[in-house]
Amino acid sequence: MKLVKFLIGGALAFVAIQVIPYGRNHNNPPVTGEPQWNSPRTQELFNRACKDCHSNNTVWPWYSFVAPVSWLTQIDVSLGRDTFNVSEWGRQEENEGEKAAGEVRKGKMPPFIYLPAHKEAKLNAAEKQELIDGLVATFGEKKSASKKDKDND
Repeated sequence: MKLVKFLIGGALAFVAIQVIPYGRNHNNPPVTGEPQWNSPRTQELFNRACKDCHSNNTVWPWYSFVAPVSWLTQIDVSLGRDTFNVSEWGRQEENEGEKAAGEVRKGKMPPFIYLPAHKEAKLNAAEKQELIDGLVATFGEKKSASKKDKDND
């Protein structure tokens, strides 16, 4: 009997949270600028692994309309666009592009939670290196002061 009440309560809560409007407004803002990609391959790899959160060309899957997943998806896309958005190139600080290569290099992007539902975003080692090299070629890469000093010795 407790299990039945728990299941009914869970189902009612799930239905109730669907009326919360946050996370369902999936309008993609207009593209106002794009970087000069170093190659079509870099752009292709970026589009496969990064564009859903780091551009205004997000593809919103069916589950992005169902709470509470819609809330998490909306937060991820909003944060991704605020941090680095290739569709509004020139809006963010100059060094945001170079940080992208570092995030991919460290294995932080694309995030592991994104990959199960987006098989196309999983890059093999060669593709990952191609993307890193392409991002560096497109956006540049700053060397730390200590690395510059070592290079000058």
